[in-house]
Amino acid sequence: MPSQALSAPVHVLKRRARILSRARSIPLHAALDEIAAQEGYRAWSLLAARAAHPATPAEIRARLKPGELLLIGARPMQGKTAFALRLAAEAMKAGNRAFLFSLEYAARDVPDTFRRLGEEPAQFGDRLRVDCSDDIAAPHIVDTLASAGSGDLAVIDYLQLLDRKRDAPLLEEQVRALRDFARTRGVTTAFLSQIDRGYDPTTKPMPDLSDVRLSNPLDLALFDRAVFLQGGKVKFG
Repeated sequence: MPSQALSAPVHVLKRRARILSRARSIPLHAALDEIAAQEGYRAWSLLAARAAHPATPAEIRARLKPGELLLIGARPMQGKTAFALRLAAEAMKAGNRAFLFSLEYAARDVPDTFRRLGEEPAQFGDRLRVDCSDDIAAPHIVDTLASAGSGDLAVIDYLQLLDRKRDAPLLEEQVRALRDFARTRGVTTAFLSQIDRGYDPTTKPMPDLSDVRLSNPLDLALFDRAVFLQGGKVKFG
């Protein structure tokens, strides 16, 4: 099945199919299949299924709107950091900038991490900024993103680190502040998130918002989208 992003959102493709159906006096299902073929799919049903459940970072980034907040949740060793860095790579390939805020990495280690993902950091030029300072919290992130604009991507590794300092604002206040900034400036912001240790993949194949690990209250409705990873599978919604 094709992995490239669609040339337009699904509702736009449906509109094209309706126009095509009327213009050529063919059934709508035939017009939908023809539009799907133009996108590289054998049938509309396959296109619709893939659009509903995009699997790759490139596809998911194509579905994100500037300024949205994305939660990326997984247990350790399930690939959430790699997934976020691939999102960053896709943003930079499109000419945008990517900002990585992390206390899990040392800045000097990030280039080799990209190389292990098959991406040569040199191709990104000055579009990548890595911040591994101990000051990471919403005020510092907003200040660092002062020059960021629509289409740029910020990755926060990880959500729970914002809650580590007693003198920092409450976690929900920080996320609200980051959401307001993201929407004003059009900066897509991805938060990596821990999943509660009680999550059991043998009884629940994929974690969801109810499994996000939180030490303090946070309205998870602040996030526009979420990606969960488990056992090599990706759930996007």
